[in-house]
Amino acid sequence: MPHESTRLSARDWARAALTAIADGGLAAVAVEPLARTLGVTKGSFYAHYRNRDELIAAALAEWRTHCEDGLADFAAITDPARRLRELLTTVVRSVRPLVPSVHLSLLGDRNDPRVAEAVGHVDQARLDLLATTYRELGLPSARAAARARVAYAAILGLSHLAQTDPDAPRSTVLANEAATVFLPPVRASRHASVPKE
Repeated sequence: MPHESTRLSARDWARAALTAIADGGLAAVAVEPLARTLGVTKGSFYAHYRNRDELIAAALAEWRTHCEDGLADFAAITDPARRLRELLTTVVRSVRPLVPSVHLSLLGDRNDPRVAEAVGHVDQARLDLLATTYRELGLPSARAAARARVAYAAILGLSHLAQTDPDAPRSTVLANEAATVFLPPVRASRHASVPKE
């Protein structure tokens, strides 16, 4: 028997839509299948959203908020070397073989303006945190920005490979390797002067 529609919030629907996006992109967001998955009738959906477009907008906003909250936790770590190590190891350990990714699935819909804006925002926020961290570790601004891009590209690449490789190396091994490769061999100090370019 379906649950009462009032037991589900708009956020529950947005999160269910995100799960569908991870599995099949925007095309997978459909009211009736989501209602079946959630164990409710379509009436629950219409109690919160007027149409599918509103649900997609809410799902993308939920994804952005989730990503921003995660970044804020790392940004609060004052030691940049520890911040970078924890960021890299946490992200790499979260990559699991054959587990769908919202980010990677959204790339298939990158021509949709809503998706382009959301992915661009998340990418830039992640790159900004990485670049800031590398600057705090003593790299000049241009090198810090370049290193941030390479590190982020590696993270996305690992996520991509994990989508098709059930025999991917254990996440602990990858996390340690990522930290070794992307932590610069400099002594970190928040108050150290940053070399000029």
